[in-house]
Amino acid sequence: MYKEVDISIVGGGPGGMLLAYLLAKKGIHVLLLERTNELARAFRGEHINEDGEAILKSYGLYEAVEKRGLLKMEAVEYWQKGEKIKTILPDASVGHLGIHVPQAHLLEAILEQAEAYPTFEYQLNTRVTELLQNEEGRYIGVKARQGDMELTVMSHLVIGADGRYSTVRKKAQIHPTIRKHGFDLLWARIPAPTNYEPVIKMALVDGMQISLFAQTNGYVQIGWHIEEGSYGKLRKQPFEPFITKLVEAFPDLREAVQFHIQSWQDFVVLDVFSSQTECWGAEGLALMGDAAHTMTPTGAYGLNEALKDAVALAELIDEQTIQRLELLTCERQRKDEVTKLQALQREKEQQFAAQFLVHV
Repeated sequence: MYKEVDISIVGGGPGGMLLAYLLAKKGIHVLLLERTNELARAFRGEHINEDGEAILKSYGLYEAVEKRGLLKMEAVEYWQKGEKIKTILPDASVGHLGIHVPQAHLLEAILEQAEAYPTFEYQLNTRVTELLQNEEGRYIGVKARQGDMELTVMSHLVIGADGRYSTVRKKAQIHPTIRKHGFDLLWARIPAPTNYEPVIKMALVDGMQISLFAQTNGYVQIGWHIEEGSYGKLRKQPFEPFITKLVEAFPDLREAVQFHIQSWQDFVVLDVFSSQTECWGAEGLALMGDAAHTMTPTGAYGLNEALKDAVALAELIDEQTIQRLELLTCERQRKDEVTKLQALQREKEQQFAAQFLVHV
């Protein structure tokens, strides 16, 4: 199968989807390729901060997301030995500290708007296998597979929005600088206890951070820091003493944890690192989101920075500039901010224990 489009975007997460929508709205023919066969995947960033919320409202997407379901965080709480010791409340003018938006709700809302434009195309279950270049080395498209079918897509610009393990970045031989942070993360999601408040809760257990995030539709997501590379050794140990520490830190979770976290298999392990590429693209190719600058889960910046990348690229691209896009302009606009946020993430991680010192 053969296609010709203006721009091919690899990766159908929120950043890639938003960019495809904004470009299609400009009359630019976009093909969005997503390797999975569903809109949302488990344990992706789902916390929208003030910047992300402003973007959704700016482009008329907030109400569509709200209609599908979201949850406004009312506070951040710090807990020690099963008791709340500190509460951070939002500024009265804002009224909340970020919003939980299921990724499926966000993608569905953007997709609904994008599909109104004939210049938008979207293909699931499509895996990019090769980047195409002309004789001068400029990228001019991709080859992909959709089941047993091979697809060749020719485009003026290829955009890699395909995440922290980006195929586009690898195929373009653009190498990120990777920074480890000394911890990995155990994720789990359980039903919330009755009358559970829409808050974020933090605790320090054996020197490691545990975070609880209230979620839409009555769930709580657990993020538990463990020592980097320790999961293999950890899962050889008895499970009960480990999970007891979670219940002791947050007693109101006791019943939900007993029913829904019964073995190591009930956790998903995330290898935590941050990274950034020296250049965010090449001739005929651009990287965005985690493909260009992987963020750690700290502060939930990753999703929001991908949305901001999408806006920055969409503002640069029009029918006249597709073939002569000056990638350095986007890098200049975004790179300093991303670098500062990655430094802020490291600072927050290093200083987390200090939140509890006055109570030790």
